[in-house]
Amino acid sequence: MRIDAHQHFWKYQATDYSWINEQMTRLQRDFLPNDLNPLLEKAHFDGCIAVQARQSLEETAFLLDLCLSNPSVLGVVGWVDLQAPDLESHLSEWQQHPGLLGFRHIVQDEADPQFLLRPDFIRGVKSLPHYGYTYDILVYEQQLPLVPDFLARCPDQPFVLDHLGKPVIQQGVSSRWKEAIRAAAKFPNLYCKVSGLVTEANWHQWSAHEFQPFVDEVLEAFGPQRLMVGSDWPVCLLAAEEYADVIQLAEYLLRQLSVTEQQQVFGQNAAKFYGISDNEEDKKPTIQPEIVS
Repeated sequence: MRIDAHQHFWKYQATDYSWINEQMTRLQRDFLPNDLNPLLEKAHFDGCIAVQARQSLEETAFLLDLCLSNPSVLGVVGWVDLQAPDLESHLSEWQQHPGLLGFRHIVQDEADPQFLLRPDFIRGVKSLPHYGYTYDILVYEQQLPLVPDFLARCPDQPFVLDHLGKPVIQQGVSSRWKEAIRAAAKFPNLYCKVSGLVTEANWHQWSAHEFQPFVDEVLEAFGPQRLMVGSDWPVCLLAAEEYADVIQLAEYLLRQLSVTEQQQVFGQNAAKFYGISDNEEDKKPTIQPEIVS
């Protein structure tokens, strides 16, 4: 399978998506599966993973409804309050929805620079493996050095790092980002998404060569067996004209891989991580231990 491992849907309301500011007018409309399906087909993708874009249970339910009614939506990364005292009851309720694959919290927007290491948040994340849920890590580069400590406290949890940890592309590969990526990649339960690159560069003037050093670093750190490609559509449209532009960029940046490795990065790894299977009885993720050299 070829899988777009990271994109978003919404019915736009300014009050619901306050992060879409006046510099993002292109995003100020509805984006739904009917908009994405022809783009997936043209890029030869079999489907996509829908990731939450706001922190509400209503958003999770909305995405699950789309998943149930659209075969191209292979699964959902939703949101739940991982610090809530009644978290376990919520996780039990969500078990009836096979399309729910995992959760994400928008840690990048938290005012507390140590949010990832909060005891209540750690407690919530450590509840997820019992229910078979994944967790997407969304942080900015300045928060990335906390990730290895976070991973060490949750050794049984399947994780994926969104958008390469959001490096500051225009400043080049920093020692802070490189050291944090290498430290995090030593944990075999962490995967990494080659996604969200163009929006971390100059929206109006970027070139492929800017991204190559970052992709080369994660290839060396994670290997092609723990990378997955995502478009970050429609957010990518802030810096790319079309969906195809970001997919072609990823194909170019990963051109040195063998055919087998490209199949892994463009779908097989996402299917393994998120537990996507043609068998309805096999919907939850399993990660086999790997040797990290």
